[in-house]
Amino acid sequence: MRDEALQEAEKLLYDAACEVNRVGGLYPELIIREGKPHEVLMALLKEDPDISILVLGAGTGREGPGPLVSLVAQQSQQAYPIPVTIVPGGLSDEAIDALA
Repeated sequence: MRDEALQEAEKLLYDAACEVNRVGGLYPELIIREGKPHEVLMALLKEDPDISILVLGAGTGREGPGPLVSLVAQQSQQAYPIPVTIVPGGLSDEAIDALA
């Protein structure tokens, strides 16, 4: 099960990276880590000084905006070492382009 989950995560990440490359001509660094999302994220931010902003996409489903978006909202007293931007999940591609 663990290997299957890793393979699925790798495929999702690869597909997203291909889209980033197609749209922006950029080659993102791909990182997969296991653990509690907040702990893993904070460790990565401390380890990699090249990360200068955290952008999270908020989900629009019944389960809410997503675990990291919820965590950021709940733990506002715990400052992140970099700016955090939350992108609403309902934005169209045109609306996102207009923000750039």
